[in-house]
Amino acid sequence: MQDIGITSNSSTCTECGDWLPYLREARAPYRMAGAAAAIVHALKYGGWSGLAEAMGARMAEVSFSRPVEVGIDGVVPVPLSAARLRERGFNQAELLARAVAAHRRQPLLANALTRARDTRHQARLTSSDRRRNVSGAFAVSDGARKAIQDKHILLVDDVLTTAATAQDCVRALCFGGARSVSLLTFARARPELQIKSR
Repeated sequence: MQDIGITSNSSTCTECGDWLPYLREARAPYRMAGAAAAIVHALKYGGWSGLAEAMGARMAEVSFSRPVEVGIDGVVPVPLSAARLRERGFNQAELLARAVAAHRRQPLLANALTRARDTRHQARLTSSDRRRNVSGAFAVSDGARKAIQDKHILLVDDVLTTAATAQDCVRALCFGGARSVSLLTFARARPELQIKSR
């Protein structure tokens, strides 16, 4: 965001070196494998919405660096498309965000982000296809601009894979007025550790 003096990410990390510079930190208590993966799938695809409270409580225990921790102003979930919300009956990211906000005693800004357009399912897409799929898919809702203005937002989702969705949400939030964003997910997928199917 060159208009606020941030022009590049100086990270030397091979995984996050191409992340947006105003995405400050990303944390997850679990790797997307074993029991953690089963829990995510039960919530997301099995309809076990009751899992979200315990998952969010565990997420809320994760610590960020002190400058980030003390600067968080509000919690925002990644929004779900209207079609997927009808199909699933709930937005798993919003349920997690509600629990995180309650346990961290921070404001929940549940409707700060909206889907500007529908996207395809990300699960079977390559990293570059994921970026194209979600590019421009999110926007700050008109009623939330004042609430996020110059704020440091904690963005919440269930899983971080390639960060394509997260980065588009971060971009929307910061161009919508937020100062910066940090990310909290229940699990972190490590694509480099997964066996690629042919």
